[in-house]
Amino acid sequence: MDIIRIIFALLLPPVGVFLQVGFSGAFFLNILLTLLGYIPGIIHAVWIIAKR
Repeated sequence: MDIIRIIFALLLPPVGVFLQVGFSGAFFLNILLTLLGYIPGIIHAVWIIAKR
């Protein structure tokens, strides 16, 4: 299942984080990072998925 989350994290970072943690602070932070720049959103999403 982690492979699917990582693929979503590369394509749509907030979706990958949502699949991992649901509606939490990390999800909203990832939306903000993705809006500010796509690469920071990807890095944060992969980090959240790898951490848990």
